[in-house]
Amino acid sequence: MPAQFIMNLSIAFLWMFFQDEDQFYLTTFVTGYLVGVGILYLMHRFFGKRFYLSRFFAFIKLIFIYLSELTKSSYQVLKQILSPKIKVRPGIFKYETRLRGEWEVPLLALLLITTPGSVVVEVTPEGDAFYIHAIDVQESKENLIRSLDKFEEAIMEVTR
Repeated sequence: MPAQFIMNLSIAFLWMFFQDEDQFYLTTFVTGYLVGVGILYLMHRFFGKRFYLSRFFAFIKLIFIYLSELTKSSYQVLKQILSPKIKVRPGIFKYETRLRGEWEVPLLALLLITTPGSVVVEVTPEGDAFYIHAIDVQESKENLIRSLDKFEEAIMEVTR
């Protein structure tokens, strides 16, 4: 992946030199960078690795998924708080994860902690399961598991 980025920068600088301008123009460099992106996208199969900008786009997708889940969970918690009679049944459940590694498991826990209505109580020593406290286990457990699956898929796209 770093080799593709360095190659793209080299193409951008070559593009600038071939334009034969008397000074540095950022627009010429950006144009060369975009030409390099196109060239490298067409040639990325020959590198044996995926295209280097695909991780960037996967990261942007993860941010949008997080913001969407944050909005949904905030709405659910706000709806429960503002209801005249609070009918919550808090509880703890175990969630088995497919994620592995030093970055994936803590990132999932962090994304889950920052969304309202759920807290990661403990991660197993093996790192393959979470114990999660939910504000309303009966109502929000299925929604929480759905959002965890979305987070897992997006995290795996970014890290693998």
